[in-house]
Amino acid sequence: MQLTGAKIVLECLLEQGIDTVFGYPGGTILNVYDELYKYQDKINHILTSHEQGAAHAADGYARATGKVGVCFATSGPGATNLVTGIATAYMDSIPLIAITCNVNVPLLGKDSFQEIDVTGVTMPITKHNFIVKDVNTLADTIRRAFVIAQTGRKGPVLIDIAKDVTASACEFEKQNKYVPVRSADKITDEDIDTAIKAINKSKKPMIFVGGGCVASRAEEELAIFANLIDAPVCDSLMGKGSFDNTNERYISMVGMHGTKTANLGVMKSDLLIAIGTRFSDRVLGNAKVFAKNAKILHIDIDPAEINKNIKVDYSIIGDVKEVLTRLNSKLDKCDHSEWMETIETMKKEKPMKYDMERLTGPSIISYIDKATNGEAIITTDVGQHQMWAAQYYHYKKPASFITSGGLGTMGFGLGACIGAKVGCPDKHVINIGGDGCFRMNLNELATASRYNIPIIQVVFNNHVLGMVRQWQNLFYEQRYSNTVLYDKVDFVKVSEGLGVHAVRVTTNEEFKEAFDNALASNEPAVIECIIDNDDKVWPMVAPGEAIDKTFDGDDLAKKD
Repeated sequence: MQLTGAKIVLECLLEQGIDTVFGYPGGTILNVYDELYKYQDKINHILTSHEQGAAHAADGYARATGKVGVCFATSGPGATNLVTGIATAYMDSIPLIAITCNVNVPLLGKDSFQEIDVTGVTMPITKHNFIVKDVNTLADTIRRAFVIAQTGRKGPVLIDIAKDVTASACEFEKQNKYVPVRSADKITDEDIDTAIKAINKSKKPMIFVGGGCVASRAEEELAIFANLIDAPVCDSLMGKGSFDNTNERYISMVGMHGTKTANLGVMKSDLLIAIGTRFSDRVLGNAKVFAKNAKILHIDIDPAEINKNIKVDYSIIGDVKEVLTRLNSKLDKCDHSEWMETIETMKKEKPMKYDMERLTGPSIISYIDKATNGEAIITTDVGQHQMWAAQYYHYKKPASFITSGGLGTMGFGLGACIGAKVGCPDKHVINIGGDGCFRMNLNELATASRYNIPIIQVVFNNHVLGMVRQWQNLFYEQRYSNTVLYDKVDFVKVSEGLGVHAVRVTTNEEFKEAFDNALASNEPAVIECIIDNDDKVWPMVAPGEAIDKTFDGDDLAKKD
């Protein structure tokens, strides 16, 4: 059958099982939006307030659902406004399809109105990108994009389509949806057997899980593996939820703001089993002495990650779920009770401590955890609030913690929160943000109010850029250069002006009442929490230090 390019775009999305798109219209993509008007019963389009919000929403939708997120934007500034969102997805390996439209083919390369070489701009931050100049190649390009986004290590793909291609017509024939196959072709019996020998030889194994475990949805296999080898489990920021945080084996996060138990445990272990992680600098600290007493077994889907940031002793290349399934089928039950007792003693002797009597980040997160029974989806922006959300909420399942781990994108959380809630309407979805992050993309509250998307936005307002100030306090002799935000912005009034109920709280009791009301309201809500500007995230490792040099406020007081 003969279809226009605009209709082919929508038919291909339906073919791939896409029922939700986030975007913002404009001149060059108008043909697609005009056709979208006729597809309202098949494709739910969420009009965001800004294209960056659309990219973050599609990202949050993808992370929460495990599906591919899709966003639309027009040419020029519309396309460039997607860039930060695409880069965020790229750094965290999130399957995202960004569809932009450009000027007509004869106008390309002539500095035409709202023309930008968006494929050139996004080449370093996409798995692949395309520019479509012939309608006859459009359908196959879209299908190929979905294959690339979901195959192997996942990631974003951009498709830029010339406007006259969306108006032209060609023959179109439907195809079946692409179903990803778990990557297993590089898994060898030799690598599996070598890993098992290393595990059996180990006396003090430690499991370290990253975002690959979340992407693979390997929580069941991971739990079996941890029990079989009788080992403690720590995670990276991106690995949150891949192992039940209420499990006695769990010792929390490792790295710059990891627990003392996790950091010391990694340094004391004799075998570190790193699963689906890229060994970020925020995890390694001083890479030269990281896990200095341990052999390292690295399991990852991407061969490029092996020996990239740290030298490892053994590796297995493949999808985490498939690798763990094969390991579990060959492993015998281990007994490391002495090592587990050592870890348990450290947990008791070196707990995280924080003042919970006054309104603090940890007291707020702890109540959210209690009120939602650890079963909500938590999204975050980037900074102190992000670390507190990682430390004090007990994540039980993958995709329950959604954050910008690699790029560290301020303003990510609200869009991602909206996308996650659209994808998981039966879940409570809460965004945790600081005042600095919130003001970057708070216009997306208008999106939440327009569609009555009942997200809860919690703002930690300490009137400073908290994490930057913490570094200035500890490492820059308290020179607070451009990090103080005592201005005249009233977040409650702004939120109400955007159609969202908002309340300001200053005590734990006020927060509990406000949060309970927000949970029960089934409407979008904002809770502004006034906290102290000198509250810090503890524990911490100074930049470039070994991770066993973890310190907290009590340690600093002892030095003074």
